[in-house]
Amino acid sequence: MPENVGFIGLGVMGRPMAGHLVSRGHAVTVYNRSRGPVDALVDAGATAAAGIADLARRTTIVITMLPDTPDVEAVLGGPGGVVAAISPGSIVIDMSSISPVATRRLASMVAEKGAVMLDAPVSGGEIGAIGASLSIMVGGDAGAFARVKPLLECMGSPQRIVHVGIEPGSGQVCKVANQIAIGGALAGVSEAFALARKVGVDVTRVREALLGGFASSRVLEVHGERMIKGNYAPGFRARLYEKDLRLANELAAAHDVPIPSTRVVAQLVGALVDNGGAELDYSAVATVVFERAGLPPQG
Repeated sequence: MPENVGFIGLGVMGRPMAGHLVSRGHAVTVYNRSRGPVDALVDAGATAAAGIADLARRTTIVITMLPDTPDVEAVLGGPGGVVAAISPGSIVIDMSSISPVATRRLASMVAEKGAVMLDAPVSGGEIGAIGASLSIMVGGDAGAFARVKPLLECMGSPQRIVHVGIEPGSGQVCKVANQIAIGGALAGVSEAFALARKVGVDVTRVREALLGGFASSRVLEVHGERMIKGNYAPGFRARLYEKDLRLANELAAAHDVPIPSTRVVAQLVGALVDNGGAELDYSAVATVVFERAGLPPQG
């Protein structure tokens, strides 16, 4: 049976993700608080829902892509939300990055209605969403994952779609681990560049040399170039990364895992946000490191 897909949350990431589903011929019903993205997708072939419950009643698979835990809780479990209207046998896929604890609670609410919830946070930012090359980390029932995998492959690279575990929240735990690993690399590249600049060595040549050795990484390749050019146009906004690092520290504290490096990165990102950089790309954390080293911004 063909699926009727609902998509809630048409922001920087959600709009192109939903657009890929439409362009691949899926029947997609969309909802967003602001009307502009809805109208654009309707023009491309989607259908507009009158509200969240209306969308849930019309569809067999509901995808959410929202900023934070309270947003997902309100859309799924709030009055007139998805859970109140969803049909048995349906699947909810939350592709937001939220608390694993909240995810488990929401999955239980969905299960009580005879439906299944998968958590499927993504990595790759706006560029990955536009290019349908996202990495997708999925937690939840294996059968539900198999059913929705063709949809996920419209939004992400097939080789980067990983079923992390059957327990609800497994995907969110993986996303937290992803953000921890990126944070260490961001801080390391920022500090390496700050040191080279302070000593008077060309950071462009330093980056070129490091890309040829064990220090090579996607962070050095992509965000290192941003740091050199001073180009911090948002691909993934610093305020959202600050939220992800808060989730990382909360999860680590709950399970008694020390993550001292991540705490330092969280402080740097917090300083960036406090200094007015909330809407900049999260790689702009380098500007905080440069400033503390007494260096002007690059670019």
